[in-house]
Amino acid sequence: MRDDAILRGHGGRIDEAERLYPEAPQPWVDLSTGVSPYAYPIPAVDPDLYRRLPLGRDTARLADAAAAAYGRPAGTALLPVPGSEMAIRLLPLVLGAKARVGVVGRTYSSHAAAWEDAGAEVRPLADLPDPAARDLDVVVLVNPNNPDGALVPRPALLDFAARWSAAGRRLVVDEAFADVTPEHTLLALPSLPDGVVVLRSLGKFFGLAGLRVGFVAVPERAAMPWRRRLGDWPVSGPACAIAAAALSDAGWIAAMRARLAADRRRLDALLVGAGLTVLGGTDLFVLAEGPAGVDLVDRFARAGLLVRGFAHTPNRYRFGLPGDEPGWRRLEAACASFAAAAAGR
Repeated sequence: MRDDAILRGHGGRIDEAERLYPEAPQPWVDLSTGVSPYAYPIPAVDPDLYRRLPLGRDTARLADAAAAAYGRPAGTALLPVPGSEMAIRLLPLVLGAKARVGVVGRTYSSHAAAWEDAGAEVRPLADLPDPAARDLDVVVLVNPNNPDGALVPRPALLDFAARWSAAGRRLVVDEAFADVTPEHTLLALPSLPDGVVVLRSLGKFFGLAGLRVGFVAVPERAAMPWRRRLGDWPVSGPACAIAAAALSDAGWIAAMRARLAADRRRLDALLVGAGLTVLGGTDLFVLAEGPAGVDLVDRFARAGLLVRGFAHTPNRYRFGLPGDEPGWRRLEAACASFAAAAAGR
């Protein structure tokens, strides 16, 4: 039996999939990450950016571009970070490693892992807690959630945030996939409640995960601990230039939102047609449930398709979007094969 547990911990492990399935068709189609398959076209970068340290104006230009794209509440610092994963790992250092932390829903595993590694008491939560509760110091919410796309509407979240932070507690809102639901971002508000930390990721929507650019938004009076830990050059000069160009391209952003929404509808229909149950998702990925006793990670991997499995719910799978018609045809053929095999059982 293949030891494919590593394919259920994180997405994007094509190298491990190739090792485990050397006879699979090439090239592999990676549907495991939720990163857009349509990368923003990299603009020409001034070679001088590779030769010198990033200047303050490079980082400021990036932050301003992010503010124009996402919004920036009054009195809020929008700090570039080398990928939102780094921000997740820094949260315990900034907010207090001994905190009592509630993580809402089955969600991105790095949130709980970062706090547990720091020695915090971590508790899974089915929903946002009662704002009057006194047994937690920090609540972490991924909104929209990964992998099921569950979303707390902005008015309800704002009401919770205001009451939760009034007693000095912290709310972390990870908006890594919020580019496809911009109407729900907290960064479009006039002000950000005290105690709220918002995380954003550039790589998902813009298809530039390798650029390692994200943002932390906090009230300006709470920004200094982040600045000290991030240092003087949190993001490289070339990354600043590329990310600023992407965030400033309003036409590309609007067209991409429409394209991803159409692809999501196509993916939903394909999975339902194969007999899977669609449980949720965003316009960047779909969470689906297959029949018990059938390992779809293995079945699709044999067809050169890497999908995301979950150790805690072995019959649930996250499917990202193919980036071209050959990828769609590969997925369609694998779904048709699975549906035919299921009908014959």
